[in-house]
Amino acid sequence: MQLIEVTTPAHQKEFIEMAVRLYKNEKNWIRPLDADIEGLFHKETNKLFRNGAKAKRWLLENDKGETIGRIAAFINPKMKEKQPTGGLGFFECINDQEAAFLLFDTAKAWLESEGMEAMDGPINFGERDKWWGLLVDGFTEPNYNMPWNFKYYQKFFEDYGFQIYFKQFTYARNVQNVGFDEKLIARANVILANPDYEFRYIKGKELKEKAPEYFMTTYNKAWSRHMGKTLSLKEAQMMFAKMKPIIDPKLIYFGFYKGEPVSMFIQIPEINQLFKHVNGKMDLLGKLKFLWYKTFSPPNKMLGLVFGVVPEHQGKGVESAMVVEYDKMSGKSDFQYKTIEMNWIGDFNPKMMRVCEQLLAKIYKTHHTYRYLFDREKPFERHKIFD
Repeated sequence: MQLIEVTTPAHQKEFIEMAVRLYKNEKNWIRPLDADIEGLFHKETNKLFRNGAKAKRWLLENDKGETIGRIAAFINPKMKEKQPTGGLGFFECINDQEAAFLLFDTAKAWLESEGMEAMDGPINFGERDKWWGLLVDGFTEPNYNMPWNFKYYQKFFEDYGFQIYFKQFTYARNVQNVGFDEKLIARANVILANPDYEFRYIKGKELKEKAPEYFMTTYNKAWSRHMGKTLSLKEAQMMFAKMKPIIDPKLIYFGFYKGEPVSMFIQIPEINQLFKHVNGKMDLLGKLKFLWYKTFSPPNKMLGLVFGVVPEHQGKGVESAMVVEYDKMSGKSDFQYKTIEMNWIGDFNPKMMRVCEQLLAKIYKTHHTYRYLFDREKPFERHKIFD
C-alpha cells in the first residue's frame, strides 16, 4: 500500500471520486456537493486558515495503484480542550482493517508532529453543524451536510482505540396527527394565556431585515455559552443570505415577550431530497435539476436547525407554548411538510433531549464523535453535560 499526500488538482479530484466509487451500490448514500467538501481545504473558501488553522489530506492506494482509502487531518485553533486536540475526518476506506489503521496512524503522526495530544473524529474542518460524527444507527438517507458511512467503520474506530466522546441523536416525528405530551400542553397553556407572549413565523420585509437580528439576539443568550462563541449581526445576516434560495418563511418561527425575541425554532426544507438528483455538481445542469425538483417535487420533510429559549424564560413553558402554537399551522393537512427531523441533539444536552421526547419524537439516527488520547495512560473524560 502507498500513501499519497493530496497536493495536486488530480489528487483533489480523486479525493472526491474515490468516495463516489466506494458507495456506488449504496442506495441510501447521497453524494455531497463536491464544492461543499473541496471548499473546506482551500484558504479562499475556509476562513479558518486565516486564523492559523492547518490541514493535510492523504489518499491510500493498493499495489495496483487503485485508491482504497482517504483521510484528512486538521488543526482548528478555535477548538479549546484540556489538551491540544486535532481532528480527523472525511475518512473513507474499503473493508480492510490494515488499510484503515494505516490511515489513522498517518493522521495521528502528523497531528503529533504539530504538538497535538489527542484527536477527535470523524469531524468537520469547521463548525459542528456539518460532517460531524460517525453514523452507527439509522442508515437511511442522510440529511444535508450530515455524514453517511458504512457500518463497518464503527469497528475500525473502536478497535483502533477511539473512545466515545459524545453521541449525537437525530430525532424524528410526523408533523400531522401526532399530538403532544399532556404535561407539555399544560405548560404551554399557562404561557399562551399571558398576552405578553407572542409566537409567529417571520415573512416579507421583516424576514429580510429583522430575522437575522432576532436570531442573533436569541442565539447569543441561549446558545453562545455552550457553543463557545457569540454571533455578530453580520454573521447572522450572512447565514440568512446563504439560506435565501431555500428559505420557507413558515419554517422561521420566533417567540416574543413584550416585543423582544426570547425563543426560536429555525427549520429549512430538507434539501438533500433535491441535491440527490444533481450528482454532486451545481453547474448549469445541476441548477436546472435542482430548480425542476424544487418546483415539481418539493421536499416533504423539514429539518430542524436550531431550537432555543433565552435563559430568563427557560423553565416557564415557553418552549412548550412555541411548539403548540406552531402545530396549529403545521398540523393542518394541507401543510407541505409531513415529517420533521431534528439534527444534532448531543447526549450532553439532556434538556433538549427531554424537549424532543415531549414532542413525542423518537431517536431516528445516532452518530458517535470519538476521541483518541495519544497518551494511552491518561484518564479519558467524556464531554461535559450541559446544565
